Amino acid sequence: MSIKIFDSRDPFYRFPFGSVEEETSIHFRIKLPRYLACKSAVLIVKNDMTGVEERSNMFWCGMEGDTECWEVDYAPSSASLYFYYFELDTNSGRRFISRTRACRGELVSFSPTSLWQLTVYEHGFTTPDWLVGGIIYQIFPDSFARSGKQHKDVPSDRIIQNWDEVPHWQPDPDGKITNRHYYGGDLEGIASKLDYIKSLGVTCIYLNPIFEAHENHRYNTADYSKVDPLLGGLPALKKLTREAEKRGIKLIFDGVFSHTGADSIYFNQKNRYNSVGAFNSTDSPYYSWYAFRSWPNDFESWWGITTLPELREDNESVLRYFAGKDGILQRWLDYAGGWRLDVADELPDVFLDALRKAVKEKDDSAVIIGEVWEDASNKCAYSYRRRYLLGKQLDSVMNYPFKDAIIGFLTGVDASDSIEIIMTVLENYPPQVIRILMNLLGTHDTERIITALVGEPSNGRDRNWQSCHSLNSDQYRRGVEMLKLASLMQFTLPGVPSIYYGDEAGVQGYRDPFNRHSYPWGSENKELVEWYTTLGKLRGELSCLSEGIFHPVWSQGRSMAYIRTDEKESILVAVNAGDWDFTLALPEEFIDSSSLLGDYNGGKYLCMKPHSYALLRTEVKADEKI
Repeated sequence: MSIKIFDSRDPFYRFPFGSVEEETSIHFRIKLPRYLACKSAVLIVKNDMTGVEERSNMFWCGMEGDTECWEVDYAPSSASLYFYYFELDTNSGRRFISRTRACRGELVSFSPTSLWQLTVYEHGFTTPDWLVGGIIYQIFPDSFARSGKQHKDVPSDRIIQNWDEVPHWQPDPDGKITNRHYYGGDLEGIASKLDYIKSLGVTCIYLNPIFEAHENHRYNTADYSKVDPLLGGLPALKKLTREAEKRGIKLIFDGVFSHTGADSIYFNQKNRYNSVGAFNSTDSPYYSWYAFRSWPNDFESWWGITTLPELREDNESVLRYFAGKDGILQRWLDYAGGWRLDVADELPDVFLDALRKAVKEKDDSAVIIGEVWEDASNKCAYSYRRRYLLGKQLDSVMNYPFKDAIIGFLTGVDASDSIEIIMTVLENYPPQVIRILMNLLGTHDTERIITALVGEPSNGRDRNWQSCHSLNSDQYRRGVEMLKLASLMQFTLPGVPSIYYGDEAGVQGYRDPFNRHSYPWGSENKELVEWYTTLGKLRGELSCLSEGIFHPVWSQGRSMAYIRTDEKESILVAVNAGDWDFTLALPEEFIDSSSLLGDYNGGKYLCMKPHSYALLRTEVKADEKI
């Protein structure tokens, strides 16, 4: 029988679990086979950001059968990212304990092969309470709903296409893709659908860019100080904010601060504006905002896209414009509860530090969510380690790792691999970040979730192929089954579920622009809408889904089960993604518990059919409270 030497997720070996506040005392314990005749053991912790390495001698604390335990307390002195391992002096020479799968330890010789991560955040780091336990609804403003009103000052070069058409994707006659075709969705259209949005249990609307821009995605900002006229301008935003607040819904704006549009008041390449842009003159007040290799035509641009000139975010003038007193960041918080930061990993620390200071000075409850596709706790960008989640930058991030775990599990990845992704995030992220993680299944940058789950993989195929391919009736029927499983997991994992508009209606599509199709008003998949409404109600009723502890119960093959629990209640979520029956032996506290979803009629076992789910609930007894 093998000995568990160390397990960073087991309180016997490490307590407390996960990320900790600076100066928190952490208890470490290792269990060694006695035949090693260990003479000394050392905990080695390296501060990844300073390079300083600390060695803490462990104390022998007794024998148990053929094993002996060594332990030590360690308190990290400052907020940083740390990595740790164990060194032993044995009768076989120097040995090391190195991290293996599921963060357990194994003995290795010569040198440690893999280390454990310890994230340490600053004293007093808090995140906004209002988003905890809520639901986010992401809206691409051009294609959600339109009021039908004629708006003033809309540029004449915009083309409005029919609402039910596939998004326009063909190049112009000169071979350029200009994104000048719009559905014409607007903010008053969104306001008219707030009762529907509220029926889903939504507490927050994340709006893709709404500021003036001259392409339908609006990520090529033309003027940060104005709401796009086709969306209805500032009066429409004021109405939307007012009506949303009546329903207990806050808005989050999309902050695109890495680049502007070339066709903007700041760069003015097309001379649309009366201003003197950086492209027009080296004497422009905006000239220093951009990095010209050779003015005016050779400049740094976002991923080489010349319509998106890069901003120098560390430039003092840029910092004042966005993060100064009454600057862009503060000004728009009069109408929103926070910001989602586009390509946050491409924004330098000096900008993110100033951004947080400006936002929190204006409204301490405003939320800052960054777009980071990887593990944000240890992300390296531009050759240095980032500190997004240590207390002075982001409140939370878009949780792409959870998305990958859910989709992977439902499309063939072993359940244990998906649980490992989930547990790694829970171990690496601060708890105040975890409670408001933006848990998504799809966005404006990814395939529609129903397509990702059951569609033919695009495998890099071009837009022509993507425009011609959709799910057949059998695929769509299976897609609905799979989407129910995916959304159940999304709504019950730690964090805040984020619905990309239309996913709840069964909208399908490959990548940009086909994932931005107009909402199918009157042709929704009613089964899915009803399902999402049910999930929204459950999320509002179950307190353990706000900040309850997560505990894996089973993860193997095509099935998994986990528990969420707080001082009031516990729920068990079970998912069978396989094509065969699955039987789960229930934990004792869930035997004869109440079933909120799925088929369970009591007993010690939960019997699940292929592609099925179950959600069981039980109250926590007084003597079992955490």
